[in-house]
Amino acid sequence: MTTTTDTTDPIRLAFVCVQNAGRSQMATEFAERERERRDLEGSIAILTGGTHPADHVHEEVIEVMHEEGFDLSERTPREITTEQLQSCDYVATMGCSTLDVGENARTVDIRDWDLPDPAGQDRERVREIRDEVKHRVETLFDEVTPSESAG
Repeated sequence: MTTTTDTTDPIRLAFVCVQNAGRSQMATEFAERERERRDLEGSIAILTGGTHPADHVHEEVIEVMHEEGFDLSERTPREITTEQLQSCDYVATMGCSTLDVGENARTVDIRDWDLPDPAGQDRERVREIRDEVKHRVETLFDEVTPSESAG
């Protein structure tokens, strides 16, 4: 058995929105899948939350994510704290947050993805938003994960 002494902290990503009931939930699911696909479970930590969380994930989001093989029916939106945000390397807001990460703002790379809210949208529009979220998550992973596969 090989033991590694890796003292490197994982890269911390957060996906944040006001209600944590749509876009940030989609982003979190895609990020968890991307982390697994790239075999980065120990290298990437994923957080999600909202500044004013809803009671449940939007129904239209649950439906279109189910088409991609995800079950969000048991997910519960939750609050994210300033302290949690300050602990992150990257924070992606969905276009609805004015986050204040305080004095650590210089060390947290905040991305405002400016995506439309899927709540109340028709299924086709929610699919478009989902696909854009998926693309942005994959692009973020391409950017933040080490590509040190030197041989």
